[in-house]
Amino acid sequence: MGESVVGRIGRMPMCFVVAIALAFFAYFGGLTELVSRWSKQEEYSHGFFIPLISLWLLWQRRDALKISIGPPSWVGVLLLLVSIGMLLMGELTAIFILVQYGFILCLVALLLCLGGKPLLRVTFLPVLLLIFAVPLPYFVDSQLSWRLQLVSSQIGVAVLRALDISVFLEGNIIDLGSYRLQVVEACSGLRYLYPLLSIGFLMAYMFRGPSWQKAVLFLSTIPVTVLMNSLRIAAVGVLVERWGIGMADGFLHYFEGWIIFMTCLMFLLALVWVFERLGARRNVLDVLSFPAIAGGGADPAPPLVRHPLTLALPMLVLAGLAVGGIGQREEVRLDRVPLNAFPLILDDWKASESRLDTQVEISLGLDDYVIADYRRSESDVVNFYAAYYGSQRKGVSPHSPQVCIPGGGWLITGLGREPVTLFGGESFEVNRVIIERAGQRQLVYYWFEQRGRRIANEYWMKWYLLVDALMRNRSDGALVRVTTAIGALEAPANADRRLQDFMKLSVPRLAAHVPH
Repeated sequence: MGESVVGRIGRMPMCFVVAIALAFFAYFGGLTELVSRWSKQEEYSHGFFIPLISLWLLWQRRDALKISIGPPSWVGVLLLLVSIGMLLMGELTAIFILVQYGFILCLVALLLCLGGKPLLRVTFLPVLLLIFAVPLPYFVDSQLSWRLQLVSSQIGVAVLRALDISVFLEGNIIDLGSYRLQVVEACSGLRYLYPLLSIGFLMAYMFRGPSWQKAVLFLSTIPVTVLMNSLRIAAVGVLVERWGIGMADGFLHYFEGWIIFMTCLMFLLALVWVFERLGARRNVLDVLSFPAIAGGGADPAPPLVRHPLTLALPMLVLAGLAVGGIGQREEVRLDRVPLNAFPLILDDWKASESRLDTQVEISLGLDDYVIADYRRSESDVVNFYAAYYGSQRKGVSPHSPQVCIPGGGWLITGLGREPVTLFGGESFEVNRVIIERAGQRQLVYYWFEQRGRRIANEYWMKWYLLVDALMRNRSDGALVRVTTAIGALEAPANADRRLQDFMKLSVPRLAAHVPH
């Protein structure tokens, strides 16, 4: 037994190391985008530590790893094929989350190729922890943030009213009379939720208890984070009510955030303590330890020429070459009229065109756009914006207004879908958003013009992007947004009619500028 294990360990480590290196090379584009998200978004800044924690977990179990290496599994080769498929689809469509999850699946596949199910049993949860380092798509983040802002605002207001503080809630704005507290994107709680999910997963992995307790320990991070973030918002309201508006910003505001994070962490430890009081009454530190692992099988390793890793190596080489080929592949480009030729007079609507700041143009990565204010009367003004992307590969794609709107200081106070019917009876849905800033309200419609489709749902937009990139070798498309101000005493329904009147004239003219 000892010799077979030693022989198995001694023969394949170099092949495994080379396979990991080839995997990093093949999946490099998605991994660099991952690091970029960690750097840009505070909610995901903990991502830098997740791989280090996974490596630490594996290092702590290095002795268990040696004895758990069993006979290699050819199932790993099948999983590697799936992983490479995710890589190629992600590269074709610039949906990098496919590449990133594909990389994690690739690691699982290579572990199976090296030591089979016994090795995977030891390494699976440390590798699975890497999922918490993968950011969600921007538009998913924005929807979660907006909804968490609403929930946190509602709970925070309920707490303030329970403390007999007069308060009025409008969307994400808490009106204290002397001060209007805006529950902005940074106060949604995501910057606590994502790291705490990682910590909750790690604690559940190390917790020596029944599976249902592990699940409760992990899932409790969600309601605890939402509740504690709501209490943080309520605390800011109390401080503003008692000591003035200076308490709403600055060091104290951020210090409260750290207090909330540590309180959530203490709650998880308290939950572990409660479970142990109900069970064996062990010390909490004794409870959080590594599970025992049985040794692997004693079957001898197959000859090198019949080892799964010998097939995995050329597969990864070919995957890397295919990714390079995709980067050089010429997409189908259809003739189109530039958007700067979009008519500035549409019946009674007359436009004054403007331009975006140069730095904004660069950050958006668009190929062509038009932005103009169309005026029909003093009160009937519509801002029209269409951004065209000749290719949505390599991470270049329309920025969802749900991401850009909060970034501009606006608060989303209403979000839904609205049907629009054009002349001739053609009908489609748009996203309908009501936004507010400094007492001003606006109504925004937006949708995606994508290769002959008008799509409101951003999930479906990504799906059709994948399908068309594979089947039609096309990933071009456009984002279209129309915006109008809602008067102080105006009903939103009037703003809806104004936008739809304008769209009946403008949308049919997009066909010349955005190919079907």
